[in-house]
Amino acid sequence: MDLGLNGRTALVLGAGGGLGRAIARTLAEEGAKLALVDIDAEALDVTRAELDARGATCLSLAWNLADIGAAAAHVAAIEAALGPVDVLVNNTGGPPPSPAQGVEPQVWEAQFRAMVLSVIHLTDCVVPGMRARKWGRIVTSTSSGVVAPIPNLAISNTLRSALVGWSKTLAREVAGDGVTANVILPGRIATARIRFLDEQKAKREGRPLEAIVAQSTGAIPVGRYGTPEEYADAVAFLASTRAAYITGSVIRVDGGYLQNI
Repeated sequence: MDLGLNGRTALVLGAGGGLGRAIARTLAEEGAKLALVDIDAEALDVTRAELDARGATCLSLAWNLADIGAAAAHVAAIEAALGPVDVLVNNTGGPPPSPAQGVEPQVWEAQFRAMVLSVIHLTDCVVPGMRARKWGRIVTSTSSGVVAPIPNLAISNTLRSALVGWSKTLAREVAGDGVTANVILPGRIATARIRFLDEQKAKREGRPLEAIVAQSTGAIPVGRYGTPEEYADAVAFLASTRAAYITGSVIRVDGGYLQNI
C-alpha cells in the first residue's frame, strides 16, 4: 500500500528512542524527509545515524520543548532545510510517577509546559502552512491513561487527557482545509519507559520484575507487550494520504487491553 508520504516532511518529537525512533524509522521507510527532535542529544545522534545509514533525508535538533520561545526559530530552520512541515508527530516524554495528591504546584506547572503547552504552541507554528497548502497531518501520542487512568501516574493521566480535548477541538477547526488531527494512544508497548514503570512497581510492591511483567501481559488479550514498530505503523497510516477521512479520533494500539468501549 502506498501511503503517499514520499517526499513529505515529517517533524517527529521524542525521536531519540522508544516510540519516537520507531515512528521516525517507519516514516523514513515510506520516503518521508525527517526532522528529528529530542532533548537527549546522544540518543538523537543514535537515531540520526541509523536513518543516515538507511539513506534517509533527515535533520536532527536537540531541543528542550519546554523552551516555548525557541519553537518558531526551530520550525523555520527545519522548513529551510527540508521544506514545509506536512506531518507533525507530537510525542513527548512521560512525567515522573506520582499520586494525585501532594504534588507541588511547580511540578504541575513544569510538566504542563513541557507536555501540553509546548505541543499546542509547536502545532500553532506549523498549522497555518498546512491549511494554506490544503494538506497536513497532526498525530498526537498520549497514553492509555486518558481512557482508563493508571494508578500512580496522575500527572500523565491529567495532562495527556488535556491534549485529547485540544486535539478534538483542533480537528474540527482545520478539517475543511485538508488537515487532520488525531490522537493515538499506546497500551503496553515494549519500550524503556514501560520497563522503568514495571521496575518501579516491582520495587513498590516488593515483587520480582518477572512477576510484574507476567501479570501485566496476562491482562492483555494478545498475551504480550506490543512492539514500537507496531505502534509506528499505526502512526504512519494516520499520517498518510489514505487516512484523509479519519480526524478527531482516538486510536488505541493496545492489544485489546482496554475494556472500555
